[in-house]
Amino acid sequence: MSSGRTRHRELTVLLVEDDKADALLVEELVDEGSPDVRLVWVRSLALACERLAEAAPDCVLLDLHLPDSDGLASLERIRAVNDEVPVVVLTGLDQERNGLAAVAAGAQDYLVKGRVEAELFGRAVRYAIERKQAERSAVALRAGQMRALENARLERGLLPTPLFRGDPIVDVVSRYRPGRAHSLLGGDFYDVVQRSDGAVHVLIGDVSGHGPDEAATGVALRLAWRTLVFSGITGARQFQLLDELLRAERTGPHTFATLTTLTLLPGSHTIRVMRAGHPGMLVRTGADVSWLEVPGGPALGFFPGQADWPIHEHSVPPGAGLVLFTDGLFEGHTGPGDERLGEQGLLALARTVTAERPDDFLDELIARAEALAEQRGGLADDVAAMYLRWTADSR
Repeated sequence: MSSGRTRHRELTVLLVEDDKADALLVEELVDEGSPDVRLVWVRSLALACERLAEAAPDCVLLDLHLPDSDGLASLERIRAVNDEVPVVVLTGLDQERNGLAAVAAGAQDYLVKGRVEAELFGRAVRYAIERKQAERSAVALRAGQMRALENARLERGLLPTPLFRGDPIVDVVSRYRPGRAHSLLGGDFYDVVQRSDGAVHVLIGDVSGHGPDEAATGVALRLAWRTLVFSGITGARQFQLLDELLRAERTGPHTFATLTTLTLLPGSHTIRVMRAGHPGMLVRTGADVSWLEVPGGPALGFFPGQADWPIHEHSVPPGAGLVLFTDGLFEGHTGPGDERLGEQGLLALARTVTAERPDDFLDELIARAEALAEQRGGLADDVAAMYLRWTADSR
């Protein structure tokens, strides 16, 4: 037969009290009104800190006057060992002011010895636990909001709007998809700028690793590249300066970055390509898709002052589109095993995409790569992609 009382989960409460009579009083309160509380009694702050280091209780009942500590210093030491555990301070009849000061210093509540009834005692302990949980949730929510804002700022730095001077000679469609660990922003980035001479300069790159440091490095590389383009510095000298910047900005010696740059010349379908360890690109002409990968140099960060990055000119058929991407697009798995899509698999996949519009083509290509990796949790790495097509060809 039900007693009508709601049974709570068992709570472990650490009582830190040197006075045996006061400890017995707390035990009586537990026996009378809190059958679901298991009381663990220690007589000193040192023993309390040892217990906290071994296993965290649900709550700490703390007397501020102990043989090895006194006043708010006791609370500070408890919080230094474990600030996740709620603390309820025990005070004497003439020490309520100390209790209020303890709450201001981080305790969840205070109880006056000799003035606490059994029901109030149990309620105070549970409320202290709930308030601490709410406090942790609020802190976590705020931290998540701050991370989201920081990620948004970094994304704007990594993935800017194309900057055209005059009438653009190319149409640009871009996409970015975070990997499954999207709480950690990656270092994928791209940029498109058009100089006053009409030439369009395109950049796509990827900093190794994930997190704010890698993202910030990507932002620095992209901004430096845009500055160099507008300063008229292109070719191998441009990559040499970006290599120097990467080595100055990276947080570890093993961080590297891959890059591809294109220069699309006005009045022709000629592109100039430079690669620094970055994968090739897709060339889409009508229903046909081919792979274009010109010879290149190493990724930035490997051979300071020794690397060389050749420039290659390539003619693109009228009506063709260029699809640039980071390696997250083809490094995903293709089933439950260890097999990955790879570059040839991506080319084969792209040839099955029937969408004609550039934006639909990119969306379908990325969606199919994601679907292939679904059994392994989706694409693990971020994906940045761009589809470029001469404006005259899109009319």
